[in-house]
Amino acid sequence: MKKSVTCLVFALALAGCNTTSQQSPQIDTAPFDPKAAAYIKTQGTGRIEGHAFLRKPEGGVMMAAGEFVRLVPATPYARNRFAKLYNGGKFVAAHQIPQVPADPTYTDYTRLVKAESSGRFAFDNVAPGQYFIATQIIIKPEAGGPAKGGAFFENVSLTGKEAEPVKVIVNGN
Repeated sequence: MKKSVTCLVFALALAGCNTTSQQSPQIDTAPFDPKAAAYIKTQGTGRIEGHAFLRKPEGGVMMAAGEFVRLVPATPYARNRFAKLYNGGKFVAAHQIPQVPADPTYTDYTRLVKAESSGRFAFDNVAPGQYFIATQIIIKPEAGGPAKGGAFFENVSLTGKEAEPVKVIVNGN
């Protein structure tokens, strides 16, 4: 019995030393809460101006031309979802994007704009809060093979006291 308890304590201690980018159990089980995300539906005075692009491994850039850009309140549910989608980072390659089903009302508490041909976008009348800005650039080669590009996001916060637009670069870094 004493040996079993010692082994269990050692196993639990070892599990606690895990250095992967796992979220706490509280966030892992966080259900979608419309009240936590409701600030996105509040008329604010903030403006977010951004530029979304990816750097190609061989040099140059791919702009998020015509891609949808989503503004997402950084709630516990969204933090957990983004951790799963992006594997703890801010970029996931096109051929590795996981299927993570969303709560049916989740997208009702996000905002969507389309990036210009230059990859630039803007959100107006944004209420104070913490947000994720997410988009993707996915290019499917004509000759087949794996898709290039991927999905990526950036964090942004507004206090409500900004005199100028908040500027953000969304490039997966």
